[in-house]
Amino acid sequence: MEKLEWPAATLLYPLPVVMVSCQRPGEKPNIITIAWTGTVCTKPPMLSISIHRDRFSHEIIRESREFVVNLPSVELAKATDYCGVRSGRNEDKFAVLGLTPAPARKIRTPVIAECPVNIECTVDRIISLGSHDMFIGRIETIQVAGELIDKSGRLDLLSSGLITYVHGHYHAIGKYLGHFGFSVRKKKTARRGTRPGGRRRTKKD
Repeated sequence: MEKLEWPAATLLYPLPVVMVSCQRPGEKPNIITIAWTGTVCTKPPMLSISIHRDRFSHEIIRESREFVVNLPSVELAKATDYCGVRSGRNEDKFAVLGLTPAPARKIRTPVIAECPVNIECTVDRIISLGSHDMFIGRIETIQVAGELIDKSGRLDLLSSGLITYVHGHYHAIGKYLGHFGFSVRKKKTARRGTRPGGRRRTKKD
Protein backbone atom coordinates (compact mmCIF):
# COMPACT_ATOMS: atom_id res chain seq x y z
CA MET A 1 0.00 0.00 0.00
CA GLU A 2 1.12 3.56 -0.66
CA LYS A 3 2.04 5.56 2.44
CA LEU A 4 1.80 9.35 2.81
CA GLU A 5 3.42 11.43 5.51
CA TRP A 6 1.09 12.89 8.14
CA PRO A 7 2.05 15.69 10.56
CA ALA A 8 3.06 14.63 14.08
CA ALA A 9 -0.12 14.56 16.17
CA THR A 10 -2.12 12.49 18.67
CA LEU A 11 -3.16 9.76 16.29
CA LEU A 12 -2.97 6.64 18.42
CA TYR A 13 -6.44 5.10 18.15
CA PRO A 14 -8.73 3.51 19.20
CA LEU A 15 -8.58 4.54 22.84
CA PRO A 16 -10.71 3.75 25.85
CA VAL A 17 -12.98 6.65 26.80
CA VAL A 18 -13.61 7.03 30.52
CA MET A 19 -15.54 9.28 32.89
CA VAL A 20 -13.26 10.40 35.70
CA SER A 21 -14.93 11.54 38.91
CA CYS A 22 -13.10 13.81 41.33
CA GLN A 23 -13.91 15.93 44.37
CA ARG A 24 -12.35 18.39 46.77
CA PRO A 25 -13.38 18.02 50.43
CA GLY A 26 -16.50 20.06 51.15
CA GLU A 27 -17.31 20.65 47.47
CA LYS A 28 -19.59 18.97 44.94
CA PRO A 29 -18.03 16.14 42.90
CA ASN A 30 -17.18 16.66 39.26
CA ILE A 31 -16.83 14.48 36.16
CA ILE A 32 -14.39 14.87 33.28
CA THR A 33 -14.32 12.70 30.17
CA ILE A 34 -10.84 11.51 29.20
CA ALA A 35 -9.49 9.47 26.31
CA TRP A 36 -5.80 9.98 27.13
CA THR A 37 -5.64 7.07 29.56
CA GLY A 38 -3.98 3.68 29.84
CA THR A 39 -2.48 0.91 31.96
CA VAL A 40 1.11 1.60 33.03
CA CYS A 41 2.02 -1.07 35.59
CA THR A 42 0.89 -4.47 36.88
CA LYS A 43 2.64 -4.67 40.27
CA PRO A 44 1.54 -2.45 41.84
CA PRO A 45 -1.51 -1.99 39.59
CA MET A 46 -1.37 1.52 38.13
CA LEU A 47 -2.94 3.54 35.34
CA SER A 48 -2.54 7.01 33.92
CA ILE A 49 -4.80 9.85 32.90
CA SER A 50 -3.56 12.96 31.12
CA ILE A 51 -5.41 16.23 31.70
CA HIS A 52 -4.91 19.68 30.16
CA ARG A 53 -3.75 22.15 32.79
CA ASP A 54 -6.66 24.51 32.08
CA ARG A 55 -9.32 21.94 32.95
CA PHE A 56 -11.25 22.36 36.20
CA SER A 57 -10.69 18.71 37.15
CA HIS A 58 -6.92 19.15 36.87
CA GLU A 59 -6.75 21.38 39.93
CA ILE A 60 -9.22 19.20 41.85
CA ILE A 61 -7.20 16.02 41.34
CA ARG A 62 -3.91 17.80 41.97
CA GLU A 63 -5.20 18.95 45.36
CA SER A 64 -7.23 15.91 46.43
CA ARG A 65 -4.62 13.37 45.21
CA GLU A 66 -7.31 10.87 44.17
CA PHE A 67 -9.80 10.11 41.40
CA VAL A 68 -12.05 7.36 40.05
CA VAL A 69 -11.88 6.02 36.49
CA ASN A 70 -15.45 5.01 35.61
CA LEU A 71 -15.94 2.87 32.50
CA PRO A 72 -19.08 3.98 30.65
CA SER A 73 -21.40 1.70 28.69
CA VAL A 74 -23.13 2.40 25.38
CA GLU A 75 -26.15 3.76 27.27
CA LEU A 76 -23.93 6.46 28.77
CA ALA A 77 -22.43 7.65 25.47
CA LYS A 78 -24.34 10.95 25.50
CA ALA A 79 -23.45 11.64 29.13
CA THR A 80 -19.83 10.74 28.38
CA ASP A 81 -19.66 13.29 25.58
CA TYR A 82 -21.43 15.94 27.68
CA CYS A 83 -18.87 15.64 30.48
CA GLY A 84 -16.12 16.24 27.95
CA VAL A 85 -17.50 19.52 26.55
CA ARG A 86 -19.00 21.17 29.65
CA SER A 87 -17.07 22.55 32.61
CA GLY A 88 -17.76 21.69 36.22
CA ARG A 89 -16.92 25.28 37.09
CA ASN A 90 -20.32 26.27 35.77
CA GLU A 91 -22.62 23.38 36.66
CA ASP A 92 -23.11 20.20 38.66
CA LYS A 93 -22.74 17.49 36.01
CA PHE A 94 -24.06 14.76 38.29
CA ALA A 95 -27.28 16.71 38.81
CA VAL A 96 -27.69 17.84 35.20
CA LEU A 97 -27.25 14.31 33.83
CA GLY A 98 -29.15 12.53 36.59
CA LEU A 99 -26.12 10.46 37.54
CA THR A 100 -25.59 9.05 41.01
CA PRO A 101 -22.46 9.83 43.09
CA ALA A 102 -22.09 6.59 45.07
CA PRO A 103 -19.59 5.98 47.88
CA ALA A 104 -16.16 4.62 46.97
CA ARG A 105 -14.70 1.72 48.99
CA LYS A 106 -11.16 2.97 49.61
CA ILE A 107 -11.10 6.71 48.84
CA ARG A 108 -13.28 9.78 49.50
CA THR A 109 -14.13 10.58 45.87
CA PRO A 110 -17.50 9.11 44.77
CA VAL A 111 -17.92 6.69 41.91
CA ILE A 112 -20.54 6.99 39.16
CA ALA A 113 -23.09 4.34 40.13
CA GLU A 114 -24.44 3.96 36.58
CA CYS A 115 -21.04 2.90 35.20
CA PRO A 116 -20.51 -0.89 35.30
CA VAL A 117 -16.88 -0.58 36.45
CA ASN A 118 -15.33 1.94 38.84
CA ILE A 119 -11.55 2.02 39.39
CA GLU A 120 -10.58 3.87 42.56
CA CYS A 121 -7.15 5.49 42.43
CA THR A 122 -4.80 7.57 44.54
CA VAL A 123 -2.26 9.82 42.84
CA ASP A 124 1.21 8.29 42.94
CA ARG A 125 2.93 11.04 40.96
CA ILE A 126 2.27 13.84 38.49
CA ILE A 127 4.40 14.20 35.37
CA SER A 128 4.40 17.52 33.49
CA LEU A 129 4.55 16.85 29.76
CA GLY A 130 3.61 20.09 27.97
CA SER A 131 -0.02 20.99 27.37
CA HIS A 132 -1.07 18.10 29.63
CA ASP A 133 -0.01 16.69 32.97
CA MET A 134 -0.05 12.92 33.43
CA PHE A 135 -1.49 11.70 36.71
CA ILE A 136 -0.18 8.24 37.59
CA GLY A 137 -2.80 6.58 39.73
CA ARG A 138 -2.29 3.61 42.03
CA ILE A 139 -5.35 1.39 41.80
CA GLU A 140 -6.66 0.88 45.34
CA THR A 141 -9.73 -1.23 44.53
CA ILE A 142 -12.34 -1.79 41.81
CA GLN A 143 -16.11 -1.98 41.94
CA VAL A 144 -17.83 -4.06 39.25
CA ALA A 145 -21.50 -4.70 38.53
CA GLY A 146 -22.52 -8.09 39.90
CA GLU A 147 -24.05 -9.21 36.60
CA LEU A 148 -20.61 -9.05 34.96
CA ILE A 149 -19.33 -11.93 37.10
CA ASP A 150 -20.42 -15.39 35.92
CA LYS A 151 -20.99 -18.51 38.04
CA SER A 152 -17.32 -19.50 37.79
CA GLY A 153 -16.19 -16.11 39.10
CA ARG A 154 -14.96 -14.87 35.72
CA LEU A 155 -15.30 -11.16 34.93
CA ASP A 156 -17.02 -10.66 31.57
CA LEU A 157 -16.29 -7.05 30.63
CA LEU A 158 -17.42 -7.49 27.02
CA SER A 159 -21.03 -7.95 28.07
CA SER A 160 -21.05 -4.54 29.76
CA GLY A 161 -21.18 -2.76 26.39
CA LEU A 162 -18.11 -0.55 26.79
CA ILE A 163 -17.30 2.17 24.28
CA THR A 164 -14.13 3.42 22.60
CA TYR A 165 -12.96 6.72 21.12
CA VAL A 166 -11.55 7.01 17.60
CA HIS A 167 -10.34 10.40 16.35
CA GLY A 168 -13.29 12.41 17.65
CA HIS A 169 -15.93 9.70 17.40
CA TYR A 170 -17.42 7.20 19.86
CA HIS A 171 -17.81 3.54 18.93
CA ALA A 172 -19.17 0.42 20.57
CA ILE A 173 -16.68 -2.42 20.92
CA GLY A 174 -17.12 -4.64 17.89
CA LYS A 175 -16.51 -8.14 16.61
CA TYR A 176 -14.63 -10.65 18.76
CA LEU A 177 -11.38 -11.74 17.09
CA GLY A 178 -9.62 -13.99 19.62
CA HIS A 179 -8.10 -14.16 23.09
CA PHE A 180 -4.61 -13.18 24.19
CA GLY A 181 -2.14 -15.73 22.79
CA PHE A 182 -4.54 -17.30 20.29
CA SER A 183 -2.00 -16.83 17.49
CA VAL A 184 0.45 -19.29 19.04
CA ARG A 185 -1.93 -21.67 20.77
CA LYS A 186 -1.49 -25.22 19.56
CA LYS A 187 -4.56 -26.86 18.11
CA LYS A 188 -5.88 -29.89 19.89
CA THR A 189 -4.81 -33.07 18.13
CA ALA A 190 -7.01 -36.13 17.73
CA ARG A 191 -6.46 -38.91 20.27
CA ARG A 192 -4.41 -41.85 19.10
CA GLY A 193 -6.68 -44.42 17.51
CA THR A 194 -9.17 -41.87 16.18
CA ARG A 195 -9.35 -39.83 13.03
CA PRO A 196 -9.82 -36.06 13.03
CA GLY A 197 -13.44 -35.43 13.84
CA GLY A 198 -13.58 -38.19 16.43
CA ARG A 199 -14.33 -41.15 14.14
CA ARG A 200 -12.43 -44.26 15.27
CA ARG A 201 -9.93 -45.79 12.87
CA THR A 202 -10.84 -49.04 11.10
CA LYS A 203 -8.79 -51.52 9.08
CA LYS A 204 -10.07 -49.87 5.91
CA ASP A 205 -8.44 -46.62 7.02
